[in-house]
Amino acid sequence: MKTYRRFLLCAALLACTGALVPAHAQEALRIGLIATYSGPYADYGRQFDAGIALYLKEHGGKIGGRPVEIVKKDTGGPAPDAAKRIAQELVVRDKVSVLTGLDFSPNAYAVGAVATQAKVPTIVMNAASSAITTSSPYIARLSFTVQQVTDPMARYMLKQGVKEAYTVVADYASGQDAETAFKKSFTAGGGKVVGEVRTPMNNPDFSAYVQRIKDSKPQAVFFFFPSGVMPPAFLKVWKERGMEEAGIKLFATGEATDDSFLEATGDVALNLVTSHHYSYAHPSAKNQKFVKDFEAQFGTAIRPNYFAVTAYDALAALDLALAKTKGDATGDKLMAALKGLAFESPRGPVEIDAATRDIVQTVYIRKTEKSGGRLVNVEFDRFDRVKDPAKEGS
Repeated sequence: MKTYRRFLLCAALLACTGALVPAHAQEALRIGLIATYSGPYADYGRQFDAGIALYLKEHGGKIGGRPVEIVKKDTGGPAPDAAKRIAQELVVRDKVSVLTGLDFSPNAYAVGAVATQAKVPTIVMNAASSAITTSSPYIARLSFTVQQVTDPMARYMLKQGVKEAYTVVADYASGQDAETAFKKSFTAGGGKVVGEVRTPMNNPDFSAYVQRIKDSKPQAVFFFFPSGVMPPAFLKVWKERGMEEAGIKLFATGEATDDSFLEATGDVALNLVTSHHYSYAHPSAKNQKFVKDFEAQFGTAIRPNYFAVTAYDALAALDLALAKTKGDATGDKLMAALKGLAFESPRGPVEIDAATRDIVQTVYIRKTEKSGGRLVNVEFDRFDRVKDPAKEGS
């Protein structure tokens, strides 16, 4: 009888102890990952997966002390209607606590409405249109904004004595942001935009655009296209038309020499000066370890790029925020915990602006060079603690 009583007492104590541990700390954290896994931009999703896998491997498959389940969904590219439907399914049917991924800005805007209605924390891993974080109080961004990396390039070009520039951008939200930010910063510093063109996203033939630029004889050209198929096509035509020999300088944001596509782009990218927040060749010890771990797990056929780094950082931010909430991922608590977070990323120091929920980070000026027979983006200048120019003063 005494043994039986001791058993009951122990059972009661264990039950009480279990009651002291929040239920959410014992449950898997389900994260809905909305990304592109098919079509010409399928590398975006693969890079997200790699960054997530690296972080989870480092941390025993847990963040905030909770095991993690990733529910992946493919949008097939920029498809806002599909992204919204997928987000609704993830919240209602799959019961995810967090939404993330979101490689294209139109998709992120569409998901914002779902995040607001369901009060689900949403972490943007790439979409770079400035207004995304203003579209929902439940969105934080760990990637960058196009304006954030464009503004420093305009200022750098002015420092190099460039006074006249022509702009070429893809005709969608992020391209329009690049055009706006470049023109604002460049003209404020005394420069003049002598021509502007917006190109379609789908299979554009750049020949006519480049010839038009050559005929207008600007001092320089600044361009923005999303990573992938467009930058190599533009650079190929640029070389074929002898633009460099014509004395026209070329500058771009880092999407043009995305590390994941750089080897395939080839020598047409040599000597191109770009501005961006991450390079595979970034010399910090943390990035060297990140690259080494990436290659150990996935081989050297693909390089980690800024998608992989942001996916890694998104989980780092979630981990830190969940530590503050003791594992509670409910919308308002997690969003409050994300605001003001600061930590060291493979790209350098980053923080989430408490007022805007947007990323603050270093923007690097790089040049595409050959090192060990491979093309790399070599950083040679920097702009520290850059906020999104569209939100300065917020």
